[in-house]
Order: sequence, then structure tokens, then C-alpha cells
Amino acid sequence: MSGDTPKGRFIAFEGGEGAGKSTQAKLLVAALKERGIASDLTREPGGTPGAEAIRELLLNPPGEGWGAQAEALLFAAARADHVARRIEPLTRAGSWVISDRFVDSSRAYQGGAGGLGDDAIQALHAFGSGGLRPDLTILLTLDATEADKRLAERDGNTSDAIGGRSARYHAAVAQAFLDQARADPQGFAIIDAGSDPETVHAAVMDALAPLLERAPK
Repeated sequence: MSGDTPKGRFIAFEGGEGAGKSTQAKLLVAALKERGIASDLTREPGGTPGAEAIRELLLNPPGEGWGAQAEALLFAAARADHVARRIEPLTRAGSWVISDRFVDSSRAYQGGAGGLGDDAIQALHAFGSGGLRPDLTILLTLDATEADKRLAERDGNTSDAIGGRSARYHAAVAQAFLDQARADPQGFAIIDAGSDPETVHAAVMDALAPLLERAPK
């Protein structure tokens, strides 16, 4: 029916530590609002009260921390609440939802670098979140040396339980992200995040041009 509210879009930013996901997500929301497009900025893990509580457990774990399976289950639980209570209601209402990370982070971190395998993460996502995929996933790639420099400037000597893992772990994460994107060229846009934020933002907007052309005015 012509009077129905148009469905919004769901865009996820992915990439390793220090790639600039949060910065680019904020720039995109601002650009959408300038175009008169309703948009919502969120993050994973998090985005709802329940998911934010799980985020604290994941990034500042009690005791000895979580094993790989428990960590994946916690991420999946947070994502299920996020999808049900924020992402799906907003997109149904016609808003664009811009998320700093989504399921592909679990696929790269717990599935790839953590050794659980992609099938296990995808099965959790199918059960908890109905297998929801973004309309486009923007993968920001960054040289490891530059990433280390940015993280040192941002965090100093502090880091959370996941960000502080070994260089070998993070290299495996980066490779897993690239493998995902190359296997699904229609679902991903790979963007070099080594330039200044404005240049990267311009590349993001170029990648989103087909979706923006179809956005209601």
C-alpha cells in the first residue's frame, strides 16, 4: 500500500581495533540527518539496557573471564535483545539503524580467531536473532602498525578484555573479516581506513549511494 511506512535500512560497521568504526558511524548518522533521513546510532555488544549489562560482563569479566563458548553465547544473547528491542522496531518504523559492530564481529573474533568456527556462530545467530543481516556491512581495514598507533593514542596502557589480546589473535581477526567480505561482495563494502576521517567518510557515502538513491525523500 502506498501509505505504508517505508522500511528503514540497517548498516553495520565492522573492523579490527582502532579502525575508526565509532567515528565513521557517527559521521554517517550526521550525514543522514542532514538529508532528512531518520537514523539511530547504536553499538554491539549493547544498544539496549539488557545488552549493555552483558557488555559490561564481556569487556570487564569477573574472575578468570569467559571461555570461548561462554563468550560467544553472551554475545549472541546481547545481540538477540538488541535485534528484538531496537534494530527491528526502528527499521520497521522507517528509520535507518547504524551499528558499531554486529554479528560479523562474532564471526571474526569468536568464530575465527577464537576457533569456534563460522557454523557455530551462524547457528547461534539464526536461533537468537533470526539470522538478520545488515543491508550493507562496511568493513574498515587498517594496517596493524597504524592500528597499534591509534590504540596507543586512544587508550594508553589500558584496554578491555578483548582489545588487549595478542597481536596474533588480532591478525587472525583481520583475516577472518577479509575472508567474510570477499565471500560476500554484495553484502560488504571494504574501505581502507588509513586516511583521515573525512576521506574515509566520503568512501562510505559512495558505498551507500545505491541505498541512498532509493531512500524516501
